[in-house]
Amino acid sequence: MEFEPVIGLEIHAQLKTKSKIFSPESTEFGGSPNSHVSPICLGLPGVLPVLNKEVLELAFKAAIALNCELHPRSRFARKNYFYPDLPKGYQISQYEEPFSTGGWVEIGTNGSTKKINLTRIHMEEDAGKLIHENHGNSSFVDLNRAGVPLVEIVSEPEIASAEEAVEYMKKIRSILRYIGVCDGNMEEGSLRCDANVSLRPKGSDKLGTKAEIKNVNSFRYVQKAIEYEIKRQIISLENGEEIVQETRLFDSNKGVTFSMRSKEEAHDYRYFPDPDLLPVVIEEAQIQKIRNSLPELPDQKLARFIEEYTLPEYDAGVLTSTIEIANYFEDCLKTHNNPKIVSNWIMTEVLRELKEEDDDIESFPISPDKLGELLNLIGDGTISGKIAKEVFEDMLSSGKTANQIVEEKGMTQISDQSELENVISQILANHPGEISRYKAGDQKLMGFFVGQVMKETKGKANPKIVNEILRKGLSD
Repeated sequence: MEFEPVIGLEIHAQLKTKSKIFSPESTEFGGSPNSHVSPICLGLPGVLPVLNKEVLELAFKAAIALNCELHPRSRFARKNYFYPDLPKGYQISQYEEPFSTGGWVEIGTNGSTKKINLTRIHMEEDAGKLIHENHGNSSFVDLNRAGVPLVEIVSEPEIASAEEAVEYMKKIRSILRYIGVCDGNMEEGSLRCDANVSLRPKGSDKLGTKAEIKNVNSFRYVQKAIEYEIKRQIISLENGEEIVQETRLFDSNKGVTFSMRSKEEAHDYRYFPDPDLLPVVIEEAQIQKIRNSLPELPDQKLARFIEEYTLPEYDAGVLTSTIEIANYFEDCLKTHNNPKIVSNWIMTEVLRELKEEDDDIESFPISPDKLGELLNLIGDGTISGKIAKEVFEDMLSSGKTANQIVEEKGMTQISDQSELENVISQILANHPGEISRYKAGDQKLMGFFVGQVMKETKGKANPKIVNEILRKGLSD
């Protein structure tokens, strides 16, 4: 029997607030264990939570950007379970009355677009973190993350492959970063997901039993975990075994998922409205204000880059993949107004360097205006494209501007007609055999002659003028 996978993702995104969702401690990553805690997130008796207003605004911003139906009245609930990293014995989340439902995003798949529908987005607090390494048979608890504000973005089970799951997650991350809701730092746990994976006979409408893979925090691991889980379930079904509804973890070193616990149903958590928190009510005027504050979203920017700058769709897709790269591109255009040339340099030189250094463009040592100045030197004929790449490398290491480097090293392009004629005349005199072969039809030798001129001038000769003089000289 042939099976097809059915996948749904629950993405947990940390909201970019300075303080926690119900208490004033810092949400900053990297503090010493249990340094960002208070009686509220420790669950001590007699304390009361107070909702952080900024959490509400950022959550609504995310829901608007993801095309959700907004609910001006929502309510927090207690999700009851007992685990060492949950000091209150319950997590404050939303259940029957979330602030938003529905929604959708479009992803690219196999050369076309596919719409993935959302079930809901709701607000909740994060739990703490258990630390097992280097403590023998003991586990330690760090509660710095307890109470950190999250939105949980729940998709419908409409994702058909591990590749689609990664594309969907990348799209969600891109949108959240564009609107300034989440920094998307997966290594720090700001964005992670639970993947629900099931199989069904191909063509069937009935969903199979699902396994949930918890807390996967990289695109690569999401793909590998889902691929492994699909293979595991296929082998089980082909062997006549039943799939058990359970929660599993992904071992990134071995590339396998393994059972953690049986999967709870909603009733196992005994949800009920949190008696310490009033219903959340937001005015329509405030919702409209949040809606009006949204910046240009990734798909809108992609379409504009194609139309306004006449860029190929591929180029525009690379340049709008993050808000930071898109801003760098447009800032560079303020100095050098040739979109295609700027696009080429960013996609080749700049992004290559960022990949090699495993860095982001915001800390890139060459600012957009400095790159624009370098490209202006090519445009006005001061330096050649080849010399420009040498200057680019020097700018990276020295921090100097292109103009400073060109002036200090005497790298100005030779465009003087008579000077180049003298150089070319000598080269032609030294290669009579190659001239004969060229005139006999070996047109590839033009590259040889250009190379000789560049070698003689140390790459400074203006290629356009060199080609004009050579063509004239070789036709005589």
